[in-house]
Amino acid sequence: MNTAASTTTSAADARFIQIQGVEQAFKTPKGRFVALQGIDLTVAKGEFVALIGHSGCGKSTLLNLIAGLTQPTQGALLCANKEIAGPGPERAVVFQNHSLLPWLTCFENIYLGVERVFGGSESKAQLRQRTTDALALVGLDHAAHKRPGEISGGMKQRVGIARALAMEPKVLLMDEPFGALDALTRAKLQDELLAIVQKTQSTVVMVTHDVDEAVLLSDKIVMMTNGPAATIGEVLAVDLPRPRNRVELAEDRDYVHYRKAVIDFLYTRQGHVEKQAA
Repeated sequence: MNTAASTTTSAADARFIQIQGVEQAFKTPKGRFVALQGIDLTVAKGEFVALIGHSGCGKSTLLNLIAGLTQPTQGALLCANKEIAGPGPERAVVFQNHSLLPWLTCFENIYLGVERVFGGSESKAQLRQRTTDALALVGLDHAAHKRPGEISGGMKQRVGIARALAMEPKVLLMDEPFGALDALTRAKLQDELLAIVQKTQSTVVMVTHDVDEAVLLSDKIVMMTNGPAATIGEVLAVDLPRPRNRVELAEDRDYVHYRKAVIDFLYTRQGHVEKQAA
């Protein structure tokens, strides 16, 4: 075994996503608005990271920077030691709005993305198999030929996740993917996401407002300070064994500890925004 090569690979995996000294500012009619400043963060390969904070703290702005949808005013973002200069198939995004094309079936919505990424290197049979496998991964084989208007909100979101996973991204970026769903559907999809990530070993960065969701799903919770000029206030490592079961965790001492730590940050240390609004 080549120990030096192994150490190098391990170090690269530990710094799979690197965010270095990032600032994001926007020009507005009232002048320069600084949304984020001094953002330094490292995400390991295969890690599930939740971004949490009050509205306006720049969670989605940071996710968009990792996706390459916007460019930072200052600083640098790297994925697998390559600068993030724009969107790329190695980083797939799942939004709160599923963004499915209503005139296409579930199968066709996924196939469209697969064809764009792999169309130049794979046969149509291989592309169809990729699409079928992605639908099976989220349990939607039976809905392949249904259009978005014929399925529930939770199923639409599962199609959106399947479309992202079908492109075999190195990083799955999720912007409150379950935020618009009812509590029971959200819980079911959280459990399904846990199983999918366990199977695919995906690297995930997810924006959420939900404390329980963050603790249940994450290996690391990145807590953002209030905006403007928001930054990372604290990073909490969630050392709970996987696979995770929400019923068993409900009374788990460590789970309760992590949940309390996040609530304390949001509503005690960063709670003044809510008090001013009241």
